Amino acid sequence: MNQHYTHRVFVFAITILILAAEGSLAGEPIDFEPVASAIQLPEGLTLGPCSAVDFDSRGRMYLFHRGKQPILCFDRNGKFIRSWGDNLIGQAHGLRVDRHDTIWVTDIGHHMVFQFSPEGKLLLALGQTDKPGTGDDQFNKPTDIAFGSHDEIYISDGYGNSRVLKFAANGKYLGQWGEPGKEPGQFNLPHSIIIDDKGRVLVGDRENDRVQVFDTDGKLLEVWPGFAPYGMEYDSKGTLFVADGRANKVLQLNPAGKVVNSWGKKGNGLGEYDLPHMLAADTAGNLFIAEIGGRRLQSLQRKK
Repeated sequence: MNQHYTHRVFVFAITILILAAEGSLAGEPIDFEPVASAIQLPEGLTLGPCSAVDFDSRGRMYLFHRGKQPILCFDRNGKFIRSWGDNLIGQAHGLRVDRHDTIWVTDIGHHMVFQFSPEGKLLLALGQTDKPGTGDDQFNKPTDIAFGSHDEIYISDGYGNSRVLKFAANGKYLGQWGEPGKEPGQFNLPHSIIIDDKGRVLVGDRENDRVQVFDTDGKLLEVWPGFAPYGMEYDSKGTLFVADGRANKVLQLNPAGKVVNSWGKKGNGLGEYDLPHMLAADTAGNLFIAEIGGRRLQSLQRKK
């Protein structure tokens, strides 16, 4: 019996060490170092305020910025592939890639949400162009997109409205929740939205300096205060990172919503930020941060 117990303890200890080495222990701080962006912009293009970035399953990067050629696609080495959106996008805000490698963006200029193929073909448009409103087929400066396990679409509708809307994959309206205010379940600029591995919907309630956690029908589960969640991203290990545009920092949160590590300060140097807006993680766990004020893309490379 003692031998059996010793074996179980040994196996448990080895498992813990493996998890720690992978950086997947709950709340385990991760170490990064800042690296300049290696993307190769097309000739003659200067980046405007960079609002969002994400990756598809092939490692291609999609960068959303407020300037000409607003949606830029690069290969995994930073080589420019294509761009689109000049005659469609009013003002860039959120960008997410779903599990089918289609690209979703929110346009706060025209109050629209668009879905594109990787080649830039328009697949779906939600909202009414230049007609902000509170209807179930309208937005008022929508901010971000998240995806459920059955391809449901969750949209934080953000600057003009204070709500989350839920749609089926084909764009059929399924419901909504939220109203203006500071009380639990209310919003003051729902700016970012993401879904965790438990299927919970995390909403970055920016001007209330908190993340609010809901079930898929809008029932409030938790509130995580203490920072301004401009952008949120999970890496492949389930670690949550937040771009705090007010503090000009990137934060690492533990599963309880507590900050366990942070990087950056106000500035224009490497590893400094001027309004970090939204961020994404690649398959290696490196972070890429889109800056509004700095008009650039920076990277935090995970130390081995």
